[in-house]
Amino acid sequence: MNKIVLCPNLDRDRGLELTSKVYDMLHREGESVAVCPLGNNVSEKPPLGDMRFEDLKEALSCAKMVIVFGGDGTILQVAKIAAEDRVPILGVNLGKKGFMAELERDDIDLILKAIKSGYTKERRMMLDIEVVRGGKTIFSDFVLNDVVVGGVTRIIDVTVCGDGKKITSFSGDGVIIATPTGSTAYSLSAGGPIVEPETQAIVVTPICAHVLIARAYVLAPERTVEVTIGRLGKKKAYISADGGDTIILKSGDVIRVRRSAYKTHLVRIAGTSFYELVSRKLGDC
Repeated sequence: MNKIVLCPNLDRDRGLELTSKVYDMLHREGESVAVCPLGNNVSEKPPLGDMRFEDLKEALSCAKMVIVFGGDGTILQVAKIAAEDRVPILGVNLGKKGFMAELERDDIDLILKAIKSGYTKERRMMLDIEVVRGGKTIFSDFVLNDVVVGGVTRIIDVTVCGDGKKITSFSGDGVIIATPTGSTAYSLSAGGPIVEPETQAIVVTPICAHVLIARAYVLAPERTVEVTIGRLGKKKAYISADGGDTIILKSGDVIRVRRSAYKTHLVRIAGTSFYELVSRKLGDC
């Protein structure tokens, strides 16, 4: 396992400008480098020279690190693949907030420092999810950020349980089941708590609930959370895993969420604390 994988989002790193700089920098140091892009233009040819595009999953099977150029959405996509081979992810933020990215575009010189001098790794909890309909699993996935269960244009009725015991039941726009990593994403916008990312916990956050007592809950990581969809009638409901494609739900569907055996490993080299990051990204300073 000695390859460094560069994974640019082609919609963020136009023309592979930043990726090419890092590629050349690593090659000069004698590193073996693979370029595995994400985005809408993957069919495009790479720049001139010895750079070639490779398959991401195949490259990660023998990688010691993957460097992701993009926003949090790009890191979320890569995390699902990298988790299977336990490859650590170093994020270079080319998006907006970039809570998971360790570096900004002007910090790429620190990449060599990390490779030569070492770095620390944060292990981030992930969640397994499944949709059960009529006793059968019709969909399954695992996520780093969150699972969103929502109504399509209209409110829906949901019941949330932990280990089979009712937590809350309400009408509203839906509910978010998040990891600590995902607590600074949609869950935060919906009024959920900010949770230290290395904490082991499951965050349940109602979305615009039409009842005063519906509040966010922070549950023990061993809990199995179940969200049951009430009678929909002509209304529609959906589930989205880490902002991916939506799956349309039916009345009585059960969304089951539990801690995953997979973990995401994030590279840390800049020495910025989580509290400093939150203050900077959310505009407190």
